[in-house]
Amino acid sequence: MLAASAAFAQTQILTSNTTESLRGVSAVSRLLAWASGTHGTYLRTTDGKHWAASQVKGAEALDFRGVVAFSANEAFLMSSGPGEQSRIYHTSDAGRHWELQFTNGNPKGFFDSIAFWDRKHGVVLGDPIPDESGKLKFEILATDNGKNWRALSTANMPVAEEGEGAFAASNRCLAVLGSVVNNARAHDGNLWFGTGGSVARVFHSGDTGETWQVTNTPMVHGPESAGIFSIAFRDAIHGVMAGGDYKRPEDDGPNLAFTEDGGKTWKLSAVRPQAYFSAVAYERGVSGSAKSGAFIVGQDFILDLQPRHKTRRIPGREAEGLIFNAISAYPGGGALAVGSKGLIAAVH
Repeated sequence: MLAASAAFAQTQILTSNTTESLRGVSAVSRLLAWASGTHGTYLRTTDGKHWAASQVKGAEALDFRGVVAFSANEAFLMSSGPGEQSRIYHTSDAGRHWELQFTNGNPKGFFDSIAFWDRKHGVVLGDPIPDESGKLKFEILATDNGKNWRALSTANMPVAEEGEGAFAASNRCLAVLGSVVNNARAHDGNLWFGTGGSVARVFHSGDTGETWQVTNTPMVHGPESAGIFSIAFRDAIHGVMAGGDYKRPEDDGPNLAFTEDGGKTWKLSAVRPQAYFSAVAYERGVSGSAKSGAFIVGQDFILDLQPRHKTRRIPGREAEGLIFNAISAYPGGGALAVGSKGLIAAVH
């Protein structure tokens, strides 16, 4: 039990009708949400309780690590894997038909995360690949019409360090302002992503990838299994990042940090003990709250860090072989978490 914990929040385990491992989740509202996972699986609910699980035809071998939904009918899926296993799909008819919008043709490519400022403007982060000069740069794709994807120039992006990469654990290593996740209202060009492995750095662009700044952070790093797994911003100034070493999930940090200057500097959290955190999301649109709190996902618990009450630890179902992987905040408070063996949980 965390020293800061004082109470238990209510968690409702929902029937997902699948046993696939789930790592993507996108809550449009308390009633409408999508999730995604292994073997080409996607899920949808329109009443917040009953989930329908399906597979994308022809994508049964893919691992959908990311989903971004805008309505009951429209959603994007991102699969992760080497080369052509990294793809982007789109549906506008609730999954009856899926359009394959992009396939990564670089055998060294590997998609990690997908995010959108709005329906038309989105971005995908991929692991470092050699540029024209042979230097390793993180791969960035973008769309400005919700259909066609192009590689952004990485000429002004800092070179990736040897052994540096990003994590596709929860579709959360990439953050934008204006996305469904962050509940902002406009596309302002800000995007951040966190890295791990040999270093734990934060890359930031304030102009949709035209220019970049990179910051070293005090987060745990070194092994290829350690670093920043998730990053989120509630505005252009205030952000949070979470991570750790997924091969040593009980290690006590430093796995959690906050920024109050847009990611230029990061201060480690005083919450103890810590553990491996796979995902973090800011609370969305809570009336009467001057500052939104954050939901932080551990394998067998969720931390509910809210400014209006003490930190709460929400227990998971590890004893049943169920662990949390990813989370998406509901508008108005609460969150939706997904995990192994089809785990879906509503947090109130």
